[in-house]
Amino acid sequence: MSFLKLQASLSYRATRSSLSIRSKGLRFYSATTSQPPTSYEHLQLSTPKPGVGQITLNRPKALNALSSPLFTEINSALSKYDQDKEIGAIVLTGSEKAFAAGADIKEMSSLTFSEAYSSNFIEPWSRIISIRTPILAAVSGYALGGGCELAMMCDILYCTANATFGQPEIKLGVIPGAGGSQRLIRAVGKSKAMELILTGNNFSGKEAGEWGLAAKVFEAGHEECLNGAIETAAKVAGYSRIATVAAKEVVNKSQELSLREGVEYERRVFHGLFGTRDQKIGMTAFSKKEKPEWTHE
Repeated sequence: MSFLKLQASLSYRATRSSLSIRSKGLRFYSATTSQPPTSYEHLQLSTPKPGVGQITLNRPKALNALSSPLFTEINSALSKYDQDKEIGAIVLTGSEKAFAAGADIKEMSSLTFSEAYSSNFIEPWSRIISIRTPILAAVSGYALGGGCELAMMCDILYCTANATFGQPEIKLGVIPGAGGSQRLIRAVGKSKAMELILTGNNFSGKEAGEWGLAAKVFEAGHEECLNGAIETAAKVAGYSRIATVAAKEVVNKSQELSLREGVEYERRVFHGLFGTRDQKIGMTAFSKKEKPEWTHE
């Protein structure tokens, strides 16, 4: 999508009419045309801080194993938050035991090639990459197979030191199918990614941090990791949303373009931001040593 379309889409967002209730310290919203519904079977939605939408995977008996119905809900919730002008960042998390302990094997074990190919099986699992609002993953416990892939699809990955990552598909006679081989190699390099995928070996959250897969590693546990992700999300949400969306766009383009093409693309988007109100507001506030009041336009 061009940057001009980026501006146009951000300038038009529906207003919300919400009713908040208190439940276990989380603020949930009633379903409206602009707010994520609270009737999801496998998700819990909340706004832990202003501007932050939280999506918690909630299949505890299956350790949040990923399935097509679950991803339908994830895509719906992400899309709702992405369209909500009050949300500037999204946190995706699971439980202390599992972010997502892989794909639901029962769903795919009997698939034939023609069924998988004709239905483009697992393609909807990658639609998270079309979400323009920055997404942070807060990973504790298991993040295996599709769970590891889902975490890597997020823009920023935080995890606990004892989290367990891995792409064990080789043990089932298949390979990663939702981008695991492509994203892991970009994070840890070809040799390490090849070793992990060919052996199916797991690796820890501590190693994820050391190898550059995780942006931050937390020693204390799930609550600290989740709170850290929420704090960062709140900081991101406090900036001009047209600028944060543009920043996410240019960083992601670096994975697809040569250095020269990427720098040129970045420069064009940078130039485009001079056509926004928030650029004028931000630079004027800086000159006056005032706090900018963003319009997100």
